[in-house]
Amino acid sequence: MSFPTRYGALMTDFNDDMDMKTRKKRLVYRSNYRGFKEADMILGGFAKAHIEALSEAEVLMFEDLLNAKDHDIYGWIMGTLDAPANYDTPLLERLREYNPIK
Repeated sequence: MSFPTRYGALMTDFNDDMDMKTRKKRLVYRSNYRGFKEADMILGGFAKAHIEALSEAEVLMFEDLLNAKDHDIYGWIMGTLDAPANYDTPLLERLREYNPIK
């Protein structure tokens, strides 16, 4: 079953009752195993480095972003594709500024 999310994408396993600690763990996992190595490095590295500091609103934005296609996310981060308004959030801007190679 699919449910619409706050930013227009579809999330198939959305659960509003999931506690924040579980959500964050799940996001770290999902960010690291995308199937597209470049996206894994950026999203996974960002998640590992910043997940504990993300606000609840940012966690929700990150969940929604991870429902988009890997190549689209990568293009939005790299600036080779224009991000749709529903994904062009302050969190996406932070991802653009993130450097996984430090």
